[in-house]
Amino acid sequence: MTIADLLLARAGDSRPGLRTRDREWTWDEVVRASAARAALARRLRRDGSFHIAVLLENVPEFVFWLGAAALAGATVIGVNPTRQGGYLEQEVRHTEPQFVITDETGLSHLEGLDLGVPRDRYLLVDEVDYVETVARYAVEPARDPEIDSGTPLLLLFTSGTTGVSKAARCSQGRLAGLGHQNAAKYRVGRDDVCYCCMPLFHGNAVMGLWAPALVAGACVALTPKFSASGFLPDVRALGATYFTYVGKAVSYVLATAERPDDRANPLTHGFGTEASPEDRELFEARFGAELLEAYGSSEGAGMVTLTPSGPPSALGRPAHDGVQVVDPETRKTCPRAELDEHGRVRNAEEAIGELVDTRGAAKFEGYWNNPAADAERVRHGWYWTGDLGYVDQDGYLYFAGRSGDWIRVDGENTSAIHVERVLRRHRSILAAAVFGVPDPRSGDQVMAAIEVPEGVTFAELELPVFLAAQTDLGTKGAPRFVRISHGLPSTGSGKLQRKALRLAGWRCAEPVYRRLGRDDGYTLLDPAGREALRREFESAGRLRFLGHQTERM
Repeated sequence: MTIADLLLARAGDSRPGLRTRDREWTWDEVVRASAARAALARRLRRDGSFHIAVLLENVPEFVFWLGAAALAGATVIGVNPTRQGGYLEQEVRHTEPQFVITDETGLSHLEGLDLGVPRDRYLLVDEVDYVETVARYAVEPARDPEIDSGTPLLLLFTSGTTGVSKAARCSQGRLAGLGHQNAAKYRVGRDDVCYCCMPLFHGNAVMGLWAPALVAGACVALTPKFSASGFLPDVRALGATYFTYVGKAVSYVLATAERPDDRANPLTHGFGTEASPEDRELFEARFGAELLEAYGSSEGAGMVTLTPSGPPSALGRPAHDGVQVVDPETRKTCPRAELDEHGRVRNAEEAIGELVDTRGAAKFEGYWNNPAADAERVRHGWYWTGDLGYVDQDGYLYFAGRSGDWIRVDGENTSAIHVERVLRRHRSILAAAVFGVPDPRSGDQVMAAIEVPEGVTFAELELPVFLAAQTDLGTKGAPRFVRISHGLPSTGSGKLQRKALRLAGWRCAEPVYRRLGRDDGYTLLDPAGREALRREFESAGRLRFLGHQTERM
């Protein structure tokens, strides 16, 4: 099965296939629009990898070009508009596009960059000439005969939250398979209207919404980009029943002012990642829609079976016996986790390991022109996710972050993910990233970067009182440093840039508050306080742990 086959199966379908606030297209019209662009793509094709860079918001042209690439046997490179300057230039040039699909806004974003594509091979979808050109290429829908399940369709840049992003390959067969799996897994049916508020350059939207909608024949409803204030109006105006999300987006929606008619909407369910159990419960109570939390990535999926009746913080159960949590050094399966009454892992040293799929190496399609990254993912014939996890006594699988998400405080391991979940219970904290920073004497201390709404001050959070009331936090988990922000840096897919936050630590430009002990209050770390802290490191002979960051103090 290929995406091209699935698309051609929708030819002649008169039911709605694509919808915006301004217009609606039947599935037949979507297929024909894709076919015209596929013919144009064939005309523009040159020797070499048939790659098309697309820099657009969630507009109909993005969907049409996904279909065009499928029918023409091309590969779409979803360009992340939150990237800037030389980094963006290097990222796109690496994927070797033959031409660029964008608009006037995207063109201004690329001003001064050399993507390796001549300017006359940029197609601007909001120009009159483009509309006339596409009209000249109208053809009966058909697929190139050499297309098969292994034909590449997407290059999806990883989020880059913990390092340099990589371009993950996704073939037509893999995406078609995910479409079938996810349509069943997330209950996407023929009558659903799938609200796409996450960016189409990311796997969340393509794999979790567009492909399942194509399989089911459901309608895709577009909004240019996510807006918390526009979320519910869009859902109502578009008749949306299903959507995809990341946790930060859910927290933003919950932070909007409540209204007595919030439940008066057609939404029934959504799928995403990183929403806390508390937020999922609040969302369902307020809007009447169930949120289905799952585990997956652009590189691989299908490792976890959803279990709605299981523990709220669990991902589900391993999908098969090849999905295991192992010690990276010995490759032995970790023992089951022993949880206390608060759900904390008592035997973290033994029970937490890396999540692997011993059957997954053959299914991993690799990264574009990055053999070192490929080798990191596939070792000893296994697929290594790079994520940490553990399995409880009842066989439920839990996400435990990445290797840097465990902080050694006073000789004990503290879970950054758990502290983040605790902080997210505070109704004025929209997002939180927790990480370790060096202690001036020994080991590490917990630092949190939190995002709050405009107008909310640190004092109004009453954080010491809040933390003291969280019985499951533990004695080592309360953050010693707290960065407060009205807009933490995030990726184009809405995930926090944890690596950048960790590197900046308490030496960032935004206000940081320090707490000396669990029973103390927080005080602003002003310039004098930062210099005093630097001297603490110096006197203990640990200045090296601050690295080059000391130059910014």
